[in-house]
Amino acid sequence: MEIETLLNTGAVTYAQAARFTLEAANVLATQNGEEAFNYAAERNWLPRNASPNDPARLDGIALLLMRSFEINGGIMYSLFGSARYAYRELMYLNVIQRRADPAMQVSGERLLFYVNRIYAQRESE
Repeated sequence: MEIETLLNTGAVTYAQAARFTLEAANVLATQNGEEAFNYAAERNWLPRNASPNDPARLDGIALLLMRSFEINGGIMYSLFGSARYAYRELMYLNVIQRRADPAMQVSGERLLFYVNRIYAQRESE
């Protein structure tokens, strides 16, 4: 049911993204998006200026994915750990495909695609 809801969502919020991503990464299982958001925000897994009900930006989603799935990045991500370099790492790793704007809003379908790409890459390793 949740996947269907995500598929029909044009732009996920940071709370929705955190709830789904943290559960997919086996970090936190909760039905409360605010709780998942707070968990991720406390660990700096989300951009500092993010609010639970804000539409999630692609670079913010990239940071959440990198940190929740414990993906090691290159030197710039390792040094700065910012959303900008998380986005670049996921582009390099071919999780984010095709040129995309890091400031664009992420649909539920895109979020599912990124999580599935991470799963597929882990299986092939």
